[in-house]
Amino acid sequence: MSKLSPSNITLIRGLGLIAAISIVIGNVIGTGVFLKTRVMTCNVGSPGKVLLVWVAAGVLSLAGALTYAELAAMMPRAGGEYVFLREAYGPRWGFLYGWMQFFVARAGGLAAMSVAFAIFLNALTGGALNTVFYTSALFGYKFSFGYLQIVALGVIAIVTLINCATVIVSGNIAALLTALKICLVLAVGVGAFVFADGDWMHFALTGASSGCADVNAAARGGMAGFGAAMLGALWAYNGWNDLTLVAGEVKNPQRNIPLALIGGMTVVGALYIFINIAYFYVLTPAEIADISPDSSIATVVVGRFLGPLAVSLIAAALLGSTFGTLHVGVLTGARVPYAMARDRLFFQNLARLSKRTHVPVGALLMQALWAGALALSGSFDALSNYSIFALWIFYALTTATVFVFRKQRPELERPYRTWGYPVVPALFLLAAGWLLGMTLYTSPVQSVTGLILIALGLPVYWYWSRQQTKDEG
Repeated sequence: MSKLSPSNITLIRGLGLIAAISIVIGNVIGTGVFLKTRVMTCNVGSPGKVLLVWVAAGVLSLAGALTYAELAAMMPRAGGEYVFLREAYGPRWGFLYGWMQFFVARAGGLAAMSVAFAIFLNALTGGALNTVFYTSALFGYKFSFGYLQIVALGVIAIVTLINCATVIVSGNIAALLTALKICLVLAVGVGAFVFADGDWMHFALTGASSGCADVNAAARGGMAGFGAAMLGALWAYNGWNDLTLVAGEVKNPQRNIPLALIGGMTVVGALYIFINIAYFYVLTPAEIADISPDSSIATVVVGRFLGPLAVSLIAAALLGSTFGTLHVGVLTGARVPYAMARDRLFFQNLARLSKRTHVPVGALLMQALWAGALALSGSFDALSNYSIFALWIFYALTTATVFVFRKQRPELERPYRTWGYPVVPALFLLAAGWLLGMTLYTSPVQSVTGLILIALGLPVYWYWSRQQTKDEG
């Protein structure tokens, strides 16, 4: 396929091992580990089962990372999964992944994080951002514009501006923000063990009969509950694959990408288990299950040894954590439309790199505009929820490419080979199939909507492929 080469400017491999690990950890650790344990306790009932879910989800994510490490070391190019799917199954499947990632999942996720940042800032300032300037109703939906929306748009603009600098600068900032995230998790856990009045006997109790506000009764207990808890934990682990999107900018990618994926996910898993043990040491399962959906378990736990100050401290911590995740999300997400544009399957100007910083500024700006539009529309939650099912289809398809390439492209150099092949990727595929089946069974509307969103990309692909043919003709 002909590639667009608007100039001799190329991406710079400016991300070292520390920056690469920081992208993995910084993108994974967001707000999930501070929020999801309450719902998971309602899903499965006991601390032991909650910890088992965290371990299972971590092992599943690590299995995916082990497989992706082979693919990214073999093809260290911008776009990651888009490239793997295109090379294994053809440009149509690569485009459909890019369509879902850029227009739906990534933009929706960035919009959600920007609004979450505004909400945490509002909590930290005692509701100073509650002023609304304008409200209207359209198609039955209520739209508001006020200080919260201004802050959400502002943080998207700031993070995008930061990422318009060289990738070395972006990587250094990611490393700093990730270090702060790790310190936050450790501070909550260590503080709970050292200063709170806890009891190891909590691990022998259950929260199965508690209130569990806003938790569907059908997702409490049994396999349905375990599946729901797994989805919650996987959401908290989500994002480990994004390092592959910037594989074209990682130094010594054949070595550093596998080390970053495997090392980063090992650190995340250890931190998640540690802080969840701390939660159950301080609170009984019933107390955790009864926490208000508007609060976070981290706030309640820290409140046991810091009192009212905990609310402000956790709000500030979540504010910083959200900013860090938003920064990495903007950095990695823009590489997908850039790669699509280089294949002449998207606006060709997005394939141009800045002469000064060698980053795809056009792709960054378009991503920011679309995420900002979703943040104003309030539709990001629906898009993010509907896209989860569809994205897991692509995660499974991407993992399966390791079998395709081993059979069809045995001549390709493989600096790293998947540990435990073929068992590890096969287990990931089996688990992904089970999760997709459970989601289809428990949330059929959400699942079918995800499939429809994928299908909506087909006419768009048809349009761009025709444009490509005209350009080449």
